[in-house]
Amino acid sequence: MAALDQGQYERLLRFRTGLRRFLRWSAAQAEAAGLTPTQHQLLLALRGHPDPRGPTVGEVAEYLCVRHHSAVGSIDRAQAAGLLERRVDPADSRVVRLVLTEAAEERLQTLVAAHVEELARLESQLHALWAGLDTDADEARAIGG
Repeated sequence: MAALDQGQYERLLRFRTGLRRFLRWSAAQAEAAGLTPTQHQLLLALRGHPDPRGPTVGEVAEYLCVRHHSAVGSIDRAQAAGLLERRVDPADSRVVRLVLTEAAEERLQTLVAAHVEELARLESQLHALWAGLDTDADEARAIGG
């Protein structure tokens, strides 16, 4: 692979810095809503999961990028806080599905609205940075073969 030039390093730095700023902003929004950043991601994992029955613990672990036992701890704390419920899958009683409570759904809707607004504000900046990185990656592949 060809060596990166200074401009590529600068674009990558700006891109990663932008992502980190967004994640820091997101964490502050979650905390203002009375959630930890992990709880926010957990609620989003439940609401964004494509199966209407809700995700399994294993699927949540994948969404949170953690091991199964770490996901169980987060789920236990969220359940104790009244944010989710465990339900036995009607098709397979060995499987537990996770669903949001009404209170969690309301909190999440507020957070999602703020996140969509912030991402819209950042869209042109992130798109410009990504477009530059995407072009750089294509050029590096062409050179490196």
